[in-house]
Amino acid sequence: MIRIMKAGRVTAAVLAAGAVTALAGAPAQAATAPSGSANWAADVSTVDNDDVNVTGAGGTLTLADAAWHRTERVFAGSEGSLTTAEHQLGSAANRVSAELTADTPKGTSIDVDVRGRTGVNDWTEWTPAGTALKTTVNSVQVRISLHSSTDGTRPAVRGLALSADSVPQANALAATTALTYKIYATREGLTGQTTANGHVITSRDHFVALPSGRGLSGKGSGTYTVRVCKTDGSRCEYAPVWDVGPWNTKDDYWNAARAEYKDLPQGQPEAYAAYHNGYNGGKDDLGYKVGNPAGIDLGDGVFYDGLGMSDNGNVNVTYLWTGSSPTGVVSTAGDPMNVRASASTSAAVKGLAANYAKVNIECYVEGDTVAGKFGTTDIWDRIGPNNYVSDTYLQTGSDSPVAPHC
Repeated sequence: MIRIMKAGRVTAAVLAAGAVTALAGAPAQAATAPSGSANWAADVSTVDNDDVNVTGAGGTLTLADAAWHRTERVFAGSEGSLTTAEHQLGSAANRVSAELTADTPKGTSIDVDVRGRTGVNDWTEWTPAGTALKTTVNSVQVRISLHSSTDGTRPAVRGLALSADSVPQANALAATTALTYKIYATREGLTGQTTANGHVITSRDHFVALPSGRGLSGKGSGTYTVRVCKTDGSRCEYAPVWDVGPWNTKDDYWNAARAEYKDLPQGQPEAYAAYHNGYNGGKDDLGYKVGNPAGIDLGDGVFYDGLGMSDNGNVNVTYLWTGSSPTGVVSTAGDPMNVRASASTSAAVKGLAANYAKVNIECYVEGDTVAGKFGTTDIWDRIGPNNYVSDTYLQTGSDSPVAPHC
């Protein structure tokens, strides 16, 4: 659960998960516990490159600019987030609960989400504090998201106490193939604007947006990556999730137990139901009239260069972190790498894999020798149906193949 311990006010605030208790007369935050503890206090004063529009001056976390908005969409108030350093637990756990010492004036809110490390480059989805993760973990991170009121009033976090334990497991992770759904896609554009993870959008950029922060990668990270393919399978791009949208902000429609709109079928974005069926009065979760059925936004580079699209339309989207294959992170000098039809530098190009994208490795074969980021090798990894990339551009945490031979 999340508890809010108020400084100077007793009005309850609604956070990301479950029951919230507001208490007056909050005690001072305890000293940060050493690594290996099941009870610790988060550092809310150290802001770094992973964080967006927040300041920790004076040991209090608040929004740096109450007028700042991500992208050009008009939101009800400003927003920002801080992601804490990774914390090693003393023993495996599947739940982290949070107790905030915070000021949340009327119209403001604070969300606390947690994720657990499951591999070298792999994490669970961001999950509201107090809710069981889908597997037990030994290491966690916490994300604190702040939202101002429409008049610019800002919330403030003065302390965050955390505790880890284990509860009966529901919806546990199991060996599975990553989920794929046919989704209506729109082009994001917005060059020069800023995404939800703090990335400034460049011309022909290679990223996507999904309408939930549960699958939001940090800036310069592809922890949560999708494979987006034309419906005929002729072109695909592997791209990191760097923004939240289109339309909704908490619609993790790919999950069986979704955060909102639980009466909709798995795999159907709320925007689709609102646009076609008048669901929720035809509006999104912020009250805007839904103007198209999109469940994913594509950066211009994905839209034009990766897929060769000329207009908005349906695509097949695979949410790669929902699978259980070994993974590797694409590491280039900056540009996307070609995805080829076989293990040859002369094979047909089937699409692109963006820098930072975390791809699932199904198996490997020997092919053309390539000199690249991680040395010279004849190993090629199959990352999707008839999709191959040279292993020398994948960071896997191993000098040997991490998947079986094809």
